[in-house]
Amino acid sequence: MGFFKEFKAFISRGNVLDMAVGVVIGNAFGAIVTALVNILLSVCLWGVPGGLKGLVTVLPAANNVQRGMNAEIGLGQSFKASELQKLGEALAHANYPDLATTDAGWINAVEGAKGTILGKYTLHGTTYTYNMSAVIDWGAFINAIISFLIIALVLFIIVRTANKAAARRAEFLEKRAAEKNAVAEAEETPAE
Repeated sequence: MGFFKEFKAFISRGNVLDMAVGVVIGNAFGAIVTALVNILLSVCLWGVPGGLKGLVTVLPAANNVQRGMNAEIGLGQSFKASELQKLGEALAHANYPDLATTDAGWINAVEGAKGTILGKYTLHGTTYTYNMSAVIDWGAFINAIISFLIIALVLFIIVRTANKAAARRAEFLEKRAAEKNAVAEAEETPAE
């Protein structure tokens, strides 16, 4: 029972609760800053195809697992989003070679092939990238740097303001103590 009482005393201390509130508010503030940065960067990068999410580098395949789904029909490490329909048709034709484009099941075969493709590729801007490929997401990196700088600036302003307020308070208290000392000395000095 001693452990639980000690734990309860630890949790009930004011500074632990203050810290927990600070962490929750800090996470909420971080989400706000991230949203703001995403908005600002998307406006600044409107001319980049795919915007911030399109700033990726796909590293060359190091093994067969990273090469893509079916390179023979164009499903390599990456492909343009505008090619999805054509690649879905190619995959449907590869999976069902006897099915003609006029058959009733052709549309279902193409949609099923597109679903298979979308399950193995992720859209980055206007380019689909194979999920097993090594990708450097520059957009997320830039977003993290800018978010860090904004949060650091806000924290600097808060700490600077708190330090100035503490210095002014200390100055006020010193001045008040000096005035009290002067009054006390004046009262102790006998009048002549």
